[in-house]
This record gives sequence, structure tokens and C-alpha cells, in this order.
Amino acid sequence: MERSLFADLIKTEFDASHATYGSTRITERLKRKHYKISRRRVAKIMRENGLVSKYKKKFKVTTDSDYSYPVCRNLLDRNFRSNKLNQAWVSDITYIKTQKGWLYLTTIMDLYDRQIIGWSLSTSLYTQKTIIPAWRMAIGKRKITQPVLFHSDRGIQYASREFRKLLKTNSFISQSMSRKANCWDNAVAESFFKTLKTELVYGNTFESIEDAKSKVFEWIEIWYNKKRLHSSLGYKTPYEMEQEFYQKINLAA
Repeated sequence: MERSLFADLIKTEFDASHATYGSTRITERLKRKHYKISRRRVAKIMRENGLVSKYKKKFKVTTDSDYSYPVCRNLLDRNFRSNKLNQAWVSDITYIKTQKGWLYLTTIMDLYDRQIIGWSLSTSLYTQKTIIPAWRMAIGKRKITQPVLFHSDRGIQYASREFRKLLKTNSFISQSMSRKANCWDNAVAESFFKTLKTELVYGNTFESIEDAKSKVFEWIEIWYNKKRLHSSLGYKTPYEMEQEFYQKINLAA
């Protein structure tokens, strides 16, 4: 009877994650609900019930770095750990296929809480359609009143005069770029896109651009930022990390 109960609980958590959680995250979810069960036992029950998380496929993102704009030094230098909000942000651009054409997703992530604080979807790769609206969303959510390191690859959108001019309007911002053809210099942003592709894009068909936009919004704002347990955050959600940071600030004030 107890085994049947756990099987039902595990199936509920597995379905709630859209078939993306493995035994570790499901165990963490059950612990939050005060159920005592080991990860090994969860894994065994999952195998017995055919519950297998989605396979992470590899994918390629092309970056247009063939231009004459100035290139910034790699100031981030693969230091993907921050000790406070608004210390280091990373950004990247990827593609999503729909039945009506390609969409390009631009994201900005705060390395402290791994929250996507700015993002945009566009049908073109022009600077004013990609990083500009994503940046405006980010600074609308997070006011820059202290030094912030903004890191990206060498894509033309980030090197463009238009975007660099926008960054220079705030003296607290320092721009950083990955070395040429070195995806590991922006590994956290790359990892986020692998998660998104695995959990949302692969195996799904987007009937229209609006359909894709709606599902991307739901996945980022409702699932990833607020509900998805993040292994590098000690299995907290980005939203929980943000709230805990502000609570510490208020207690120290």
C-alpha cells in the first residue's frame, strides 16, 4: 500500500514537471512535502513505472561574429558564481522552430539566482528586436545602482553600436565577451538553453508564432523562474533565491 502511495506521488511530481524531473529533483519535491524516501528508492519506483525524464540532446547555436565592431575582453573569466543580485548577468540568443517560421529567443540571466530577468522573442536577429527589448525588460525588473558585469558571446547584436551606446548610459555597467568560438566562456547561458530545448522545444510542435510565444512565456515566467528546482541553487527555485536575498537585506537594515 505504501509503495503504491509513493508511486502515485512520484507520478504526480513527474507529470507536474512535464516529464523533465529525474529521481533527484522528485526526491527533493517529496521532502518539501514531508515524505521520507531515498533518492535510490524513487529511482527504482520510477524505473518500475516507466518514468524516464526527457533526454538532453545536443544542439548548435550559430553566432555571427564576422564584423568590424570592437570586441570586449572576457572580464567574467568563467566565474559563474555571484554572492549577490545584480552583480553579474549573462546573455545569449538561440532559435526555436515553428510551423510558421523561425523565432529567436534572447535571454538575460542573473548569475546569483539564475533567474531569467529579461528576454525577448523575435522573427529576426536585428539588435533592436533581440537584445534591446530583453535589456529593457531586465532593467525594468532590476534597477542598476551598483556595478554590474554584463557578459555575452561575440554576437553582432552585443557588439553593435546601438547596444553599446545603451550600456554606456549607465556607468555601473561593464561589458564582457567570450573568447572567439569558446562556448565554455558562457556556459551557464548555454546550459539554460539546453534545458529549455529539452523541456519545451524537443518533441513539441509549435503551430504558430503566437503559440510558441505563449508557451515560452509560460515556461520561463511560470515554470523555470518560479517552480523549477535548480541543482546549482541547492534545489531551490530562482524566485526563492531572490526572495531570500531580499529578506537578508531587510534583516541587515
